[in-house]
Amino acid sequence: MSKSNKFLAVFSVDLEILTMISVFRHFQTTTNLILLSMAVSDLLVGLAVMPLMIVTLDSCRCVSSFLCFLFDLFCYILTSASVGNMVLISVDRYVAICYPLRYSSIKPSTVKICVSVCWVIAIIYNLILLKDNLLHINFSSSCNKKCPLYMNYILSIADIIITFYGPLTVIIVLYARVFVVAVTQARAMRSQVSTAGSKTVSAMKSELRAARTLGVIILFFLICFFPYYISSLIGQDLSDEASAGQTLLFFSNSAINPIIYAFFYPWFRKTVKLLLSCKFLVIMNSEKWAEK
Repeated sequence: MSKSNKFLAVFSVDLEILTMISVFRHFQTTTNLILLSMAVSDLLVGLAVMPLMIVTLDSCRCVSSFLCFLFDLFCYILTSASVGNMVLISVDRYVAICYPLRYSSIKPSTVKICVSVCWVIAIIYNLILLKDNLLHINFSSSCNKKCPLYMNYILSIADIIITFYGPLTVIIVLYARVFVVAVTQARAMRSQVSTAGSKTVSAMKSELRAARTLGVIILFFLICFFPYYISSLIGQDLSDEASAGQTLLFFSNSAINPIIYAFFYPWFRKTVKLLLSCKFLVIMNSEKWAEK
């Protein structure tokens, strides 16, 4: 399979996630709405960032300052949105595992508001952050061998702390708490299987499985993002090849997420089969009929 076919396969999974959660109401759970936001971010990386990255990293081509600005803007917005989604996932699992009664009262509309706020903040914050780059757009000059980033060192360090290390601290603290409570609950389930109701045990197991899967997503997120933010923090100068490899690893996270969905979520695999058959239209019509 060629690289282009692999990218098409990966990003078709994102489209399938968007379709499933948007069309089927029973998939619109609090956790899945956050996954929907992540799928949008991953899809935009493939549709907008990757083509711009190919153009801007090609040293044999001249790149306009406007394309450079678009590349930086999309990168920063989608990165901030992805980090925000990871924080929302951590909060979601923290409340679900540690406060299950409170979690059951959270409405999908509340999660939609949180996701929307996450995207709005990402857009406004990065437009302000990159305002100097916007001012340096020169439409009369259309040839730049490299895309310059107009940001002083202090501001860039503050940005790294705000958009990565701060959220990373929140994620680690919340998931550490989730891990401790999950271990306690697993032991309790083993010792009280006979006394606890089957529905209660099943619900607890479901939440623990979700915590494990989302923990895997966060782990791969950190593996892909950490090298970039470490080198940015220490101000290390990299060769063009190392920088390109680091950037590729950074954005490969968007290709890894759909693979995790397909591997860990049985409902996802089953629904993909429905999407590839005529049963999809039948189920969609039945849901619309039920709503009436």
